[in-house]
Amino acid sequence: MRERRRSMIGRVVSDKMDKTVVVAVETLKRHRLYGKTLRQVKRYMAHDESNASHTGDLVRIEESRPLSKEKRWVVVEILERAQ
Repeated sequence: MRERRRSMIGRVVSDKMDKTVVVAVETLKRHRLYGKTLRQVKRYMAHDESNASHTGDLVRIEESRPLSKEKRWVVVEILERAQ
């Protein structure tokens, strides 16, 4: 049986490329010693076949096979449109 694909929710930071968007995913981690909550932001290049998502949109991305040198994620759905 196949494993479930990982999915993340993030904000589109750039949509300047054709069929590709850059999605910033924010995670909160606690410092091991001091316990302070740290904000960690990682950027993923995701495939957007229809060029539907734009900068500021909240999207769900899902893991996929390598599509190019840096693209390993696909935009599954747009959760919230930018104002």
